[in-house]
Amino acid sequence: MNRLKDKVVVVTGASSGIGRGIAIACANEGAKLVVNYCQSADSANKVVKEIQDAGQQAIAIQADVSFDTDIQKLIETTLTEYAQIDVWVNNAGADILTGSGAEANQQQKLEQLIDVDLKGTINACWNLVPVFKKQGHGVIVNMGWDLAWHGFEGSNPQIFAATKAGVIGFTRSFAKSVGPTIRANVVSPGWIATSFAEEHMEQEYYDARTAEIPLGRFGRPEDIAAAVVFLSSDESSYICGEAIKVNGGLV
Repeated sequence: MNRLKDKVVVVTGASSGIGRGIAIACANEGAKLVVNYCQSADSANKVVKEIQDAGQQAIAIQADVSFDTDIQKLIETTLTEYAQIDVWVNNAGADILTGSGAEANQQQKLEQLIDVDLKGTINACWNLVPVFKKQGHGVIVNMGWDLAWHGFEGSNPQIFAATKAGVIGFTRSFAKSVGPTIRANVVSPGWIATSFAEEHMEQEYYDARTAEIPLGRFGRPEDIAAAVVFLSSDESSYICGEAIKVNGGLV
């Protein structure tokens, strides 16, 4: 299938994990990709090469979406390279669980999540409005999380759930403001088998979370990517302002 044939798709935070899965899935559907990254140039270039080796077009563009000026640069560079943007996926998220992010205090973690996940998403959407209105069309897929629906104990889940609830609330209001030219929706993942789950979760904790999921397993990045492809394609042309949970039935 080529549900995204010749569409230009920008995926923020696409150098690894869920973002990489989304970029690969969109390319497999015929899209031309912009693989955005903040710091991981080598990883982003590997994703680009994988897409190019499969016969599709892709470029990597650095931008830190916590800065509005970087978002504008990402949009302008994409338009220079491809002359249009058809789909924008706001996948980039602050890492507060590993590396320097895990060492930050709670206030710093909260600020990072707000700057990247919430403000980054909002500013990208706002900056895309004139571009999409000039083109006459555009699709935005924002990234939520199912914690925003069911909650989870702990200080990190509290601020993560609050931030993603903000993304969901913003998207619903944004969708009502910019239709019919622009369609905006949210994908809300559950527990996903990313490198964090596989490398940093203790087995007992992993097993306990799995036992709570009706489908009996963690999701894969490909599961999230499939939902994003659907919402990016004409198959979802009458879906707008929706938040789709991809979590194995946990909520």
